Amino acid sequence: MSEKISRRDFLKLTAMGAAATAVMTGCGPMSRYVVRRPYTQMPEYNQTGESTYYASTCRECPAGCGIIVRTREGRAITIAGNLDHPVNRGRLCARGLTAQQGLYNPDRIRGPRFQGRGNPATPPRDLTWDEAVQVVAAALQKPPERIAFLLGLAPDHLFDLVGELTQALGAPPPVRYSALAALEGRTTLLEAVRRLFGRSALPYFDLAQAEVTLAFGADFLQTWLSPVTYTRAYGAMRQGNPRRRGELIVFEPRQSLTAGNADRWVPLIPGSEAYVVLGLGQRVAQLRGLPVPEAFRAVSLDDAAQVSGIPLEQLEALAQTFAGAERPLALVGGSALTQPNGLVTAQAVLALNALVGNLGQPGGVFLSPADATPAPLEAVRDLIRRMQAGEVDVLFIHGVNPLFELPAALGFEAALARVSQVISFASFPDETALKSDYILPDHSPLESFGYQRSLPGSDRPAWSALQPVVVPLYDTRATVDVLLAAAQASGHALPYRDEVDFIQQKILPLINAGGFYTAPEILTFWSRWLQYGGWWTPEAGLSAPSLARLPASFGTLAPPTPPAAGAFYLLTYANHLGDGSGANRPWLQELPDAMTTVTWNAWVEIHPHTADELGLKDDDVVRITTPYGAVEASVYRYPAIRPDTIAIPFGQGHTALGRWAEGRGCNPAQILPAGSNAAGDLAFIGTTATLTPTGRRRPLARVESKDGVYGEH
Repeated sequence: MSEKISRRDFLKLTAMGAAATAVMTGCGPMSRYVVRRPYTQMPEYNQTGESTYYASTCRECPAGCGIIVRTREGRAITIAGNLDHPVNRGRLCARGLTAQQGLYNPDRIRGPRFQGRGNPATPPRDLTWDEAVQVVAAALQKPPERIAFLLGLAPDHLFDLVGELTQALGAPPPVRYSALAALEGRTTLLEAVRRLFGRSALPYFDLAQAEVTLAFGADFLQTWLSPVTYTRAYGAMRQGNPRRRGELIVFEPRQSLTAGNADRWVPLIPGSEAYVVLGLGQRVAQLRGLPVPEAFRAVSLDDAAQVSGIPLEQLEALAQTFAGAERPLALVGGSALTQPNGLVTAQAVLALNALVGNLGQPGGVFLSPADATPAPLEAVRDLIRRMQAGEVDVLFIHGVNPLFELPAALGFEAALARVSQVISFASFPDETALKSDYILPDHSPLESFGYQRSLPGSDRPAWSALQPVVVPLYDTRATVDVLLAAAQASGHALPYRDEVDFIQQKILPLINAGGFYTAPEILTFWSRWLQYGGWWTPEAGLSAPSLARLPASFGTLAPPTPPAAGAFYLLTYANHLGDGSGANRPWLQELPDAMTTVTWNAWVEIHPHTADELGLKDDDVVRITTPYGAVEASVYRYPAIRPDTIAIPFGQGHTALGRWAEGRGCNPAQILPAGSNAAGDLAFIGTTATLTPTGRRRPLARVESKDGVYGEH
């Protein structure tokens, strides 16, 4: 890379045409060579008080929403949605709005360091980046079969680069995992689509044009897949049809934000969703005068009522409502998939849509335009097996915190101790980073180049662009640049000069792919790529699923096992803290939970009748015990949950990650099972737990009155 120069010197060398103008705004092909000055060293042409805007991509979850960041005097001031972006159309969720709290978080790791796994005998020390690159280069020279990469779901350009690097090395491909994706049931949904439609693509449910929607476990208004997209579609479903207001019916054991906004919430026994879908499918076929497919003959509406606990009369009424709709839609995710019957449930829901003829129709089911990469727990389990067997010499970790996100029962912590060298690229001192040998911090997303393929929420092919909006605050470095330099030093050079060159080569085919803009060559295309915040086609490009015939069976089906006396079904769910990485954002900690208004802590939700039977009041601390461990939490008497079920939100309970995350609440991953469903996804629904009062009280901070829902408790 050539020596960096100031903007002023660069403009002296460049004609003041469109390319120069693009560079002045940070959008030009030479932008990576231009220093974006911090506010303390502003260039002379900058006017105090004038704002500069950059189009980039939110990386607080994998959805790939477009953002516009307003900067002033070198600082990122506000973040808003990109009005032109096909995923979010100008809207943004709470997590996206707090991204600058990650940028300016005082607990960020400020440079490369030897961590020594927190061993007092080997105290941490700072490194130079030259030393850090040599560490990575030496690690890449180990036997390739003994090298492993564990990555999160973002950013996609890093995953693509690591995929090429491991292929060049002859090492196993990178493993991807995210607790948020596991709680969504993303891999199960992908596998269901593959089995029925022969594609590894996420389904796109056209909620906006549906008239009657049955939602099984998918909390699409808060966390599922692309919540901003589905929130916008929900608004259109309610108000977009002048002939009929769309109707939403949600099936789940605990009322989520989505169920709270539905016309009807149907509480069912956890793990019984497949029976309900199959029973409804059989009855809908009968009501529509259609032959009942063989796969739906195994479960009648009577069977579904007995297994699910839903009255038969209610199921009959729901079947009639769905069968009579002009544009019926069924969608599935979350708690309906994270269970042993999850893959059967997912296939049954997709087949129910096929039964009513909505595949590829307005208000129906489509397939996202790009193939998706699964992130199954089974792949992580295989990696842990290799680690335990001493088959991994070096483990690289980026974008995931497995010591927090994975069920403790998987034994990742013990397996990590068997790995000779662990290198983390974390930006924050999370639980896993502190158990690493080296921490080589990546830039903040607002300091980074990159791209994210917008799979779950876009109705057209879309690549969302990342670009730096400020100068890096600390001595961090792009992980792609570190890996490229290390690969070259180790004798495994890849054909890219740096991160920007890699991205430009990856997006080069988009020039002739029919986007809403194009250019004669990559440099002009790159300017527009950064100016617009990505690339997408002008028209929707969803494909209709092709289904020749339904299989005779969707797989093995088993009814949920009732809890033993004194035990309860245990649920965990994601809220605005996502996979837990948002717990170090004070704005998110202060944001009231949508259904309980609790802030700054975790809690266990118990139905008031159950709490009365156990003599529990609000804020009583109880110990929640499963066969896999125990945690403690304060009681929240929650009327919108089944009496045989308790629930704990995911995201709190950190022992690291910084001052705003540590020591708050409990981490339910510590008491979840390590089991998988047939798709290789986490299967925790069906786990049962007991409650033991501790005799202590820990009041929860909440926005609702001290009296709570039912008065003083």
